[in-house]
Amino acid sequence: MKIAIIGYGRMGHIIERIALERGNTITCRIDRDNPGDFDSEAFLSSDVAIEFSTPGTAPDNLLRCFRRGIPVVCGTTGWTARLDEFRQLCDDGEGTLLWASNFSVGVNLFRAISRSLARMMDAFPQYRPRMEEVHHVHKLDHPSGTAVTLAEDIVAECSRLSAWAEPEEGRELPEDILGVDHIRRGEVPGIHTILWESPVDEISITHSARNREGFALGAVMAAEWLAGRKGFRNIGEMLRDVTGIDPE
Repeated sequence: MKIAIIGYGRMGHIIERIALERGNTITCRIDRDNPGDFDSEAFLSSDVAIEFSTPGTAPDNLLRCFRRGIPVVCGTTGWTARLDEFRQLCDDGEGTLLWASNFSVGVNLFRAISRSLARMMDAFPQYRPRMEEVHHVHKLDHPSGTAVTLAEDIVAECSRLSAWAEPEEGRELPEDILGVDHIRRGEVPGIHTILWESPVDEISITHSARNREGFALGAVMAAEWLAGRKGFRNIGEMLRDVTGIDPE
């Protein structure tokens, strides 16, 4: 398969290596210094593109892929206020996109566990949930896209929660708001912890990424799966088809 890489930072380099190890071909590598390559013959020959850039550049990158008829896998977070717009474009036949806040198989298993725990905890109001995520100092958005996805799941499964929010120093969140805190430290690939606290005990679950390999492998697997498909797709569909895991 011929894959274009959009965003050639640390993740882009890992994606390139894993894609080549899996027998794919890299057609081109597009970064901030060569946006003109979206019009290159190499890019136009691609079966699919993988996009890991920045919140400010991702939407334009996706539109460039749509205009050129290249399906795109996107793992950039922090821009998803516009996700419904891109979903509609895909529904209208103007592009093909698979976006996920996290492509790690382990994270998607963790997400399923968290949803199940939230459903159970809905019957025990003495437990109040909160979440904390830790990432490297280079990560621009907060909370992480994965934390947002996890938080939205918990709010959907627990009827006594109405929304999530980032805590403000010196102010306590209302009982019906799930607090999602963030820490930026060193080169941490990603740690997500969900806690359910009562006056007498605490239940916590944690996913800790040891490196970025799992994210990159999942993105390459998604690209291999997406080629030849149309419309707006999600990580759940891919995992069900490729691994047999149902994260929903």
